Amino acid sequence: MAKKATGKGKSGGKKSGAKAKGSSGSKRMDAGDAFVKLLQSPLAAELVAVAATAALASLAEHGFTSKDGTSTGKRAGRAVKAAGKAAASAVGRRLGNEIDEIRKAAKTAKA
Repeated sequence: MAKKATGKGKSGGKKSGAKAKGSSGSKRMDAGDAFVKLLQSPLAAELVAVAATAALASLAEHGFTSKDGTSTGKRAGRAVKAAGKAAASAVGRRLGNEIDEIRKAAKTAKA
């Protein structure tokens, strides 16, 4: 259980924690800022779109209607599992393509 904060304690300002500026005066990025920048990148948005499209296509392929009137719980579970696999596979392919393009660009820059 957490202790209740009181008004008593250390005074004199903030002494610990991450510094916003280094000794040379340049800004330092913490992990939170880096994560936010990553989420705002066009590649992250494209990967989410690729995953969603693949998952939706997989779900549409399986369908959810029952032909004999029985419960579709197990079929729905299998369809969702297949959709997750399809999304992961699509993201893996897209990342592989991006890495290949980066390698090609690096080779041409070296040569």
